[in-house]
Amino acid sequence: MYHVRRAADIALDTPAAYTAHGDGHRRAVVVGPAVGAVHTGITQCVLDPGGTVGEHLHSYEKSFYVLEGHPRLTLDGRTWQLSPDDCGLVPLGVPHAWRNAGGGEPARWIEASAPAPRPADHPSPDTFFTGAPAPDAEAETLDIRDPRARTFFRLERGQMELDNLRIGAPIDAPTVSASMATALLAYSGIALKMLVDTRLGAVLHQMFMVEYEPGGAAQLHDHPLEESYTIISGAVDAEADGERFTLHAGDVFWTGVGCVHGFWNTSGGRVRFLETQSPQLPANHSYRFNRDWDYLAERLNRTP
Repeated sequence: MYHVRRAADIALDTPAAYTAHGDGHRRAVVVGPAVGAVHTGITQCVLDPGGTVGEHLHSYEKSFYVLEGHPRLTLDGRTWQLSPDDCGLVPLGVPHAWRNAGGGEPARWIEASAPAPRPADHPSPDTFFTGAPAPDAEAETLDIRDPRARTFFRLERGQMELDNLRIGAPIDAPTVSASMATALLAYSGIALKMLVDTRLGAVLHQMFMVEYEPGGAAQLHDHPLEESYTIISGAVDAEADGERFTLHAGDVFWTGVGCVHGFWNTSGGRVRFLETQSPQLPANHSYRFNRDWDYLAERLNRTP
């Protein structure tokens, strides 16, 4: 099972619950139960200048990635000023609120939820507004080196470049301390940078950025989990259960458990997409590549 939502087909509106507890906020559920997802919710969000989303909490886990603008997020009583490429975790059951106090620029971000949020007409709601408005307090500058900002991360410029990791980071570098938490995974013309996972406190899903060099490829495979891919820039050829198509910036692709899929960058330029996995990867057998089992079948067929 899989789903492709083209950028041109994503229409944002304001659900009734959000109308009653804020203003200037629009959202579009791109991946959720309506397309067959059980573990994954992907929502695109926009907050107009001066807009707010009142304090609320969820009975599911949520992460976010800021695409544009400078929203303020109040999380568990502290207000943080966010910028593009900031991301983080909103733990299950933790009150939070949004405000766009920036001058004249909408704020846009992506939310990933696990499990998939329930539909608005579900008899048991999973989003609860406390009735408190979004705080208008002065926001703190997000400092990801500060341990008190432990549920936040920032994708710094150049962190997807392998050559930048060949030299040691100075002790006063304005980034989190170099470790496996800042490592870049590179393979088959693909670079992968983890953003939100267990080190930030996530337990039900994880979010990471992926970049394909020209010619980069992930051959056909499947997983015992769900994945989503939001194309940030560039174009990439993809296949899902035998169907081929090309994904462009703004498109969203989701694969369910057992969906055989792959990616090939034939565009001549780089392609970058934001990916989620839910549930998190098991300790073993998280990838099943067709080529490995095809190889076994060929060997068995050649056996006298």
